[in-house]
Amino acid sequence: MRIVRFSYGEGVAFGVIEPNPQGEVVEAIAGHPFAPIERTGVAVRLEEVRLLAPVLPSKVVAIGRNYAAHAAEMDSDVPDLPLIFLKPSTAVVGPGEPIFAPPSSTRVDYEGELAVVIGRLCRDVPEERAMDVVLGYTCGNDVTARDQQKTDGQWSRAKGYDTFCPLGPWIQTDLDVADLAIRTRLNGELKQDGRTSQIIHKIPRLIAHITSCMTLLPGDVILTGTPEGVGPMQVADEVSVEIEGVGMLVNPVRAR
Repeated sequence: MRIVRFSYGEGVAFGVIEPNPQGEVVEAIAGHPFAPIERTGVAVRLEEVRLLAPVLPSKVVAIGRNYAAHAAEMDSDVPDLPLIFLKPSTAVVGPGEPIFAPPSSTRVDYEGELAVVIGRLCRDVPEERAMDVVLGYTCGNDVTARDQQKTDGQWSRAKGYDTFCPLGPWIQTDLDVADLAIRTRLNGELKQDGRTSQIIHKIPRLIAHITSCMTLLPGDVILTGTPEGVGPMQVADEVSVEIEGVGMLVNPVRAR
């Protein structure tokens, strides 16, 4: 099932994408997707709606250096435990929305990532039950002001600017993410070409580790790390993150 959050006319709703002889449609659901899905029967052609960020998380929990090759390209070691940092909810934007490059940074990088969407309130989740709290998966871009990441000594500013967490285009709920291709392109040129099987700390361990120190709420997002090949974006560029079986997230880069 593909779950979307969309605007149509003056309203915003969650919906599910369904096949149709005339093309795919979005069928609105009642309320939110963190409870049993209740279809309304109201359907709109997919191309007639505007897709928004599929969730509005209370927080985005991101994982650093979770691909060995990326850690190496950053001249860093792979941590023994998952390296956690937070991105604010205000960093989240949806597909097609611009990433605004702040004038205070001289280098803004893309980082394509598999994003895990949490489906229910959870704390102290054991690894063997971790997948029970997952609603589904989407594409993410952990945009980073690389120069400020190096100079600040911690990552809050570099990772936390408005628009620095594109998510989308939808949540895919029925998917085995053990070994999927994850590719990032800049202006159509392939820059990152990895697989989720290269993730060092797997999703169950991430969930167990994160929930040992903080409660996750429905709609919270875990960014699972980025493959090698990160690099800078310039104003007027277009960046896309594509994950096999999930979809493609595309965002332009604009001056703030």
